[in-house]
Amino acid sequence: MQRPAFAVAHCLTLLLFAQKVLSATYTISDSIVGSGFDSAFSYQAISDPTNGRVNYVDEATAQADNLTYASGNTFILRADDTTTLSSSGPGRNSVRLQSNNQYTTHVAVFDIRHMPQGCGTWPAVWEVGANWPDEGETDILEGVNDQGPDQITLHTSSGCTMPSSRSMTGTSLGTDCSTADTNNAGCGVQSTDGSSYGPTFNNDGGGWYAMERTSTFIKVWFWSRNSGSVPSDVENGASSVNTDNWGTPTAYFPDTDCDFSSHFGPHNIIINLTFCGDWAGAVYSSDGCPGTCTDYVDDNPSAFANAYFDFASIRIYE
Repeated sequence: MQRPAFAVAHCLTLLLFAQKVLSATYTISDSIVGSGFDSAFSYQAISDPTNGRVNYVDEATAQADNLTYASGNTFILRADDTTTLSSSGPGRNSVRLQSNNQYTTHVAVFDIRHMPQGCGTWPAVWEVGANWPDEGETDILEGVNDQGPDQITLHTSSGCTMPSSRSMTGTSLGTDCSTADTNNAGCGVQSTDGSSYGPTFNNDGGGWYAMERTSTFIKVWFWSRNSGSVPSDVENGASSVNTDNWGTPTAYFPDTDCDFSSHFGPHNIIINLTFCGDWAGAVYSSDGCPGTCTDYVDDNPSAFANAYFDFASIRIYE
């Protein structure tokens, strides 16, 4: 039966609207490169909430001691690697940055050439809400003591769980995201890509981590620098990205049994390097590291010459 012209036009309009809604295209809102890190982030000279053997310094100290510096499209964040510490004094000087902007629905692409490595190290790139754990946390890049691969984790208040089987390339380490239920382990996913963390990542020249957060899911991807499957919009730092073309993510966290509106608020990006503490210290010996974690961090400053981040850029799309 022939449809009236207005009905055909109406159907076409609905189809175009549906395509627009389903399209996973985002436009760049923040491009953070080189010296732009100092204007995009604030230095958090705070006590380490993970009980690390670390002394987070303020911006003036970090810059005076070359713990952070920028040149062209390079931003370095590192720990002190010259000072032998007193056991009665504060921990090793390092840096914790928090983004000045907050984000909800967005894509974040981290182009990293080098991450901190060495026994005792605990580097992380993550996002977190102001009211933790009620507004949630997403760990994008995290590990300890050079023991890869990367671990991607959600930490939430109670009542948030993940399906045991879902479309991702990583391996589920747990399905309950509640910090209270899991002694703060959360619901982790371990990458199956050995180049996603530590010395192997660094030897390959780094790579890209990307996270997409919507009102119904969180996805995280990783591509090594020498991978042949890096999406062109990621590799080229395009002005817009389409996550539909990025393939199966490393980690996928759907809202099947987790109401995202009540478990995740606006998030800041955090970049930090700590030592020992609740995770790196707890598994230090089993990871094959010498002596005790605290003694090693105190007594071996030169061991941390490679304990640094080298960021080419962070790009946020909304």
